[in-house]
Amino acid sequence: MGRMTDTVKVLLIINVIFFVGTLTVGEYTYKLFSLWFFQNDNFGIWQILTHMFMHGSFMHILFNMYALWAFGSPIEQMLGQKKFLFFYFSCGIGAAIIHSLVNYYHVQSGYNALVEAGMNPESIRQLLNTGQYSTAILDSVSRETLESMYISFNTPAVGASGAIYGILVAFGMLFPNVALFLIFVPVPIKAKIFIPVLIAIDLFSGLTGYSLFGGGIAHFAHVGGALFGFIMMWYWKKNQFNENRWD
Repeated sequence: MGRMTDTVKVLLIINVIFFVGTLTVGEYTYKLFSLWFFQNDNFGIWQILTHMFMHGSFMHILFNMYALWAFGSPIEQMLGQKKFLFFYFSCGIGAAIIHSLVNYYHVQSGYNALVEAGMNPESIRQLLNTGQYSTAILDSVSRETLESMYISFNTPAVGASGAIYGILVAFGMLFPNVALFLIFVPVPIKAKIFIPVLIAIDLFSGLTGYSLFGGGIAHFAHVGGALFGFIMMWYWKKNQFNENRWD
């Protein structure tokens, strides 16, 4: 896609430093900087930003950093450094907001169902902390509701994927006819087709729970990053962003 721009290079280095630091220090770092549900004892306000530099595996960071280089560099060249940074972090924060709202829906739905079934708040809190409950409650509340509630409360979000999806949307809007060659697809696909399809797959997976790319993926964080990216790019294009660079 061309040379790596300076800001993208710095972001990539920071991500690698966080990843190596997590491997070196271990679980404490992962717990400290990942994004937890806001009512979880592990939650810290700084995690809204720091989770963007955390990754769960080598393949996770590899794919994200490749996308950051390949698609982020041309976007930075178009927007300028300051505007690109604003865009990148806004998409990441937007992804965190949407992801957290979806988690809140799952937790609150489960909580209300348990209260209606006669469980007191202290017992619900114990269930959230331990995952243990009496099977008798399944007569009133489905196992799927309990599992969704527990996972949403206790599973932290990590990764730059939300910001990356925003960048993908920006790339599709600025370079819609660029042909993308993908490892798992033998023919080139134009950006204006591939990127919307990718987002639609994430939306489908988030709504149905059926993931084409495996488990442990925060699909609504991807959708949130894409949504915030689209809103910003639509506004900037409408107001001639290329004539109003911040640097």
